[in-house]
Amino acid sequence: MSIPIFEACKKRKRTPKLYGLHTFADPGCPIAPSGPFRENIRVFLQECTELEDYNVEGMPIWCTLLVHENRGFVFPLYTIEESAKHSLRPFCDYCRCTGWSNHFVSKRKYHMIIPVDDEWNKPLGDGTFDLQTHLLHGLIHCNGFGHLLCINGIEGRSKYLCGREIMDLWDRICTNLHARKITVEDLSKKRSMDLRLLHGVAYGYPWFARWGYRFSHGSFGVTRHYYERAIHILSSLELDTITEAFAHTKRYRDVKQIIRFYRDLSETQLITIRDLLRFMLTLKSQAQFHRKSATASTPSLSCSRLLRRTNLQNKPVVKERSVKYKKFATVAANLDSRWPVRRLEYAANVIVNALKEKKATSKPSHGGMTRQEARDAARLHIGDTGLLDYVLKSMNNVIVGGYIVRRAVNPSTRILEYSIQELGNGVQVDEPEPEIVPEPLSTQAIVPGTDPYTDVAYLYSNVLFGYPESEEVEWAVRTILDSKHFVKEWPFRDDRDEFLRFICRVVPCWSDLATDLTRKFALGEYIAVPLHATIGELKAVVQNAMRDTYCVMERLVVTEIEELEGTEDGELLFGLVESGSELWLKGSGMDLGSELKYESGADNWTVRCKCGAKDDDGERMVACDICEIWQHTRCSGIEDAEAVPPLFVCSACCTSLMPPRTQPSFEFEFEFLGAPLLPPVAELGMELLY
Repeated sequence: MSIPIFEACKKRKRTPKLYGLHTFADPGCPIAPSGPFRENIRVFLQECTELEDYNVEGMPIWCTLLVHENRGFVFPLYTIEESAKHSLRPFCDYCRCTGWSNHFVSKRKYHMIIPVDDEWNKPLGDGTFDLQTHLLHGLIHCNGFGHLLCINGIEGRSKYLCGREIMDLWDRICTNLHARKITVEDLSKKRSMDLRLLHGVAYGYPWFARWGYRFSHGSFGVTRHYYERAIHILSSLELDTITEAFAHTKRYRDVKQIIRFYRDLSETQLITIRDLLRFMLTLKSQAQFHRKSATASTPSLSCSRLLRRTNLQNKPVVKERSVKYKKFATVAANLDSRWPVRRLEYAANVIVNALKEKKATSKPSHGGMTRQEARDAARLHIGDTGLLDYVLKSMNNVIVGGYIVRRAVNPSTRILEYSIQELGNGVQVDEPEPEIVPEPLSTQAIVPGTDPYTDVAYLYSNVLFGYPESEEVEWAVRTILDSKHFVKEWPFRDDRDEFLRFICRVVPCWSDLATDLTRKFALGEYIAVPLHATIGELKAVVQNAMRDTYCVMERLVVTEIEELEGTEDGELLFGLVESGSELWLKGSGMDLGSELKYESGADNWTVRCKCGAKDDDGERMVACDICEIWQHTRCSGIEDAEAVPPLFVCSACCTSLMPPRTQPSFEFEFEFLGAPLLPPVAELGMELLY
């Protein structure tokens, strides 16, 4: 079939570059950069992309057109450069939640995005970084550390690209551009089944492990040892033991039939549940393949830029839908935030007051505020910029007090603005729906083999989550589900060529800053210099690399190389230090007082939870109102669907406030989770906390 985009390209003065989906970013296709990521990404933008004629929130966008070699459709891969100094979100929450809180703030981040199918022919809009519907969204800091934020294929939101093809593309791009470490939070599901649990039991590793992603850290204090132990416990469950365990339950007949059916079907002996699930998933894949081969071919699609310039497609007619508004208190209660709900609500009220004041002093058509204006006005009352950014991000079509807060792009300025409107009649308030607790699949008789995936889902729901009277199985399931953070690392390569390569770390010369910047937290940068380079030239290269990469090092001056102390700058490196070594350099001029210092921001807060967690793991937390130490709401007895109470006191502080045992004049129970305080507690002075 003909591809309309090729016909359109004939009419253009300049033929756009098209790259094959399955070969793009292979070694040498189309580039083979040999430097560090901060240099390679610039080569990529120059050689493999075209600059778009619009931007997103003031950020430049480049587009790469990829064509599916077998099916003929074309789709865009966008690259957006975000500058930390001009960004509304200079810090990285993903670094904070992945254990990289002490990384210096990188000057630039690069977002790589493939929009959902229906958006291929449209420009990206403001707020695109917050969407979870993209087929691909990856973020890489200019130092080579990054995060895979979302991936959706045929299994999720796409009709044309499967998740494996998208992951192959992402992995090749990271490898070709010499990324250093990429994290992913594995929340992928299939028919409501968590793939990290299903694949963990069936294969011993998550789905992302096919591309080299390994366990990084778990939530709620889960360690690698516990994760591997949990995988072993579940995958080694013997089928005969499972059948016996269900012998006195209503699910016995179905479980036994499924096991017997696939045992008879398999040519090899199935002993454990791992053997069974792996065999069933193989049958499922074959069934999907036959279904796919019978489907009709997909239509040709193209990039927004080409369609806008060649008028290949008319604008679709869109039927407007009525907007429902949510109360901000409801939104805040369901956010996975490290700030208490009352702080989120307070910040929202401060922002609304600023919007009200602006509306009262402005013309009716100019009552809105840009994000930066709202942020600056709120900072007069709240110094925590991270809190303000978090709340502003969540304020769209929400009700705060008696006002509706809207967020939209001003058509004349193309800048995101916030506006308010008094709450009136006819406004539809979207009340929270009652939580639906997943139940095991129906226990009515099933026919094994009709759909292998249905049988897999039955075992997943009833065996893994409903194993009779086994705390060990329950613990193992919870441990695997709490292990969501995985990472892939590309090791440092010292290629045998005309360059000397080093890992260079810089520390300040001042001894009084040794406690603030330690070697444990210093990131090493990959440096390459010619074989004939001198010590002075190496210092200059490291200095320029650090200035180009980190905000706090813009005025860095490298003064000394510890391993080459006492040598002259004019001496050749070759023969003095071996290529591939790790070097420590001393420098001055680091702006250690800058707000853009660490990726975790300027907040100084402590995590110490009874599960063992000592750092933010991205899970919902609450701070004690006495000691201000953060801990998980789940570990404190607060359910995920339950709002954080207005007053929370941790068990340690509660114990310190309890009367001594020698004077048991009364007995009382102290409830932390929002229940009214009993009189005896008030007599202890707890009312002073309000």
